[in-house]
This record gives sequence, structure tokens and C-alpha cells, in this order.
Amino acid sequence: MMEPTFEFTAGSLCLDFTNGLGSRLEAPADSIRAYSDLVAWAVQAGILAPSQGQRLLEGADREPERAADAVRRAARLREAIYLAFSRLAGGRPPREEELQTINRLLAEALPHLRLRRAEARCRWEWLVPEGTVDQMLWPVARSAAELLTSDRVERVRECASETCSWLFLDGSRNRRRRWCDMASCGNRAKARRYYERHHRS
Repeated sequence: MMEPTFEFTAGSLCLDFTNGLGSRLEAPADSIRAYSDLVAWAVQAGILAPSQGQRLLEGADREPERAADAVRRAARLREAIYLAFSRLAGGRPPREEELQTINRLLAEALPHLRLRRAEARCRWEWLVPEGTVDQMLWPVARSAAELLTSDRVERVRECASETCSWLFLDGSRNRRRRWCDMASCGNRAKARRYYERHHRS
């Protein structure tokens, strides 16, 4: 069976993670339904090496309930991230319950973050205890916290398409980007406007 292919176009790890549910304006097409999907997403995101992903999948076969719980925790985190940043994109502050969900993951994650000496400078590294099945959620929670507390949060947008609710960072010069992806939602909107202009009675 082929692994799902995920899109990483939002400009932030946490936004790419929540976009995996698809549009909330239509029947959601969840691309992370099983633990194998969660691992595949983390490998494609660069959070896990393929060898790490394989070891986690082998562990999930031995302890399916723990793997299923990781998927449920991922779903809660993803929803909290979406609600928090969707509200911010609409000019409203995130609610306390969304921040609590992110904070719970942060409280678990940050004690495992370490500085490691590299060639030219230090870098961050996760120290993962044996048997951890949801380590891929730690960088996501950290990404959400960093974005929530940075100036970049003012650039968070929600796609203006009537059928899409993906979030993204607006890196355009005039800060007026409206679409999550010009090649998909943007082109569909342009085609719809063109059709409406040329088919008016």
C-alpha cells in the first residue's frame, strides 16, 4: 500500500500539520487516520528519519492501543492549532481551551529538548525515552508555541476560498495573499470569476 503524500505549503510546521485534515468547510478528508499516516507525515516533514519511522511502526504493531492513543492526541492537537490560528487570522484571540491543549503537549515535550554541539554552532535535539510513540507531536507543539509568540503570527491567514479552510503564513510583499496555494485554490477562484464574467445574461 502506498503511503499518503502530504503538502507542506503553509510556511510553518504546525500549520502544515493542521492542514492535514483538509477543508473544514466540506466533509473533512483526513489524511492522518492511522498511526502509520502519522509516522508517514512526520517522516515527510523531516521530523523523523525513515529508520526511526520504521522502528515506531514496528513498536505500534506490538502495542496498538498506545499507537491509537497517539493518533487521538494528534487529532486533539491539530484541532486546537487550527482553532487558535483560525481565530487569530480572523482578528480574534485564541481561546483558553486551545492554549491548554497546546500547553499540555509542551509540558511533556520541552523537558526532552537539549542543546547539542555541532561543527559551527549548537543545535536543538530531542532526547526521546525508549518506548515513546508520540514524539512527532513535540516539534509540532513547539512550532505552534513559537508562532503564537512571534511577530509572524500577524501574517497567519486562512484561505479565502469558499471550499477551503487551510491556514498559511502570508509572505507576500503587500501582505494581501488570499489563497493557501495559487496553483489550486487561487486558480479555481480565477476560473470561477472568469466564468461568471463571460456567462452573465
